[in-house]
Amino acid sequence: MASHRRPKQPSRARVTVLTTAAAAAVAFSSQAANAAPSEKPSKDEVKTKVDKLYEEAEKATEKYNGAKEKQEKLQKEISTIQDNVARGQEELNELRDSLGLAAASQYRTGSIDPSVQLFLSANPEDYLDKASTLDQLSSQQVEALKKVQEKQRELAQERAEASEKLKDLASTRTELGKKKKEVQGKLSSAQKLLNSLTAAEKAELAAEQSRASRASERDALDVNVPPGSGRAAAAFAFAKSQLGKPYVYGATGMSSFDCSGLTSRAYASAGIQIPRTSEAQSTIGTKIYSTSQLKVGDLVFFFNDLHHVGLYAGNGQIIHAPRTGTVVRYESMDTIGGPFMFGVRV
Repeated sequence: MASHRRPKQPSRARVTVLTTAAAAAVAFSSQAANAAPSEKPSKDEVKTKVDKLYEEAEKATEKYNGAKEKQEKLQKEISTIQDNVARGQEELNELRDSLGLAAASQYRTGSIDPSVQLFLSANPEDYLDKASTLDQLSSQQVEALKKVQEKQRELAQERAEASEKLKDLASTRTELGKKKKEVQGKLSSAQKLLNSLTAAEKAELAAEQSRASRASERDALDVNVPPGSGRAAAAFAFAKSQLGKPYVYGATGMSSFDCSGLTSRAYASAGIQIPRTSEAQSTIGTKIYSTSQLKVGDLVFFFNDLHHVGLYAGNGQIIHAPRTGTVVRYESMDTIGGPFMFGVRV
């Protein structure tokens, strides 16, 4: 007779594991079924996010411009100091040579001139203070030794100043690198968002910007607002001649500009040197708080931190370099994206 074995029962631990796994699978399936599909952001949502990133990039750009300007200034100052030190060292060497000749003369006559003793002293100033020593020196020798001491002090001060400026330059270069990286990061994020748009959506955005720019240009040309001065008129004429050129952060022309790069270059063309950054430009000239008092060519500043600047064009319009992805253009002051703070008449 065939034997029949009773089937082996699964262990309690195995049953528990299988039950838990099955429950998790059911729960996951339920969540997946109920979860809403990820929605692609709309064109307007993308534009809002991109505009915000561009504003942040422009803030960082002005900080970058300030660091770059400081770096260039420090490099010039350091170069000047180093040239002064080199010349001063040559003068000191000549003074020492002249004292050396005097020492050689005294040696040949069998005596050591007090001036040489003074020069070789560990504390020349103390030595000079001794009346008995002064009595032994001629006025010419005293004068020569004082010149050596003064030149030594000057060189020590200039070398210390150069050392401090070199430290400042190193930290400025570090800051410059950070701001450049920050700008590039913001622009990269904005570009990724723009790349998510379809070709048709990108075309719609471009058309909207073009229509707004043309409307602003018509509005600016509809009225004849007198310029603040002949220099302001010349600066404005320069800005008009740059219409259509692309915005590039850190650029001052002639193929591209950022906002303060355009305004500083415009006034430079009119024979007036103004600071490089928008914040620094806001500190010059006469401030004008009423838009009704603005004249063509006045500088106009926006946002609480003054990170954007343009040139007034009349009828509530400006010429400016807005941000990455745009060109130098006319635009209404109402559509800048930040409040008008004040104007400056240079």
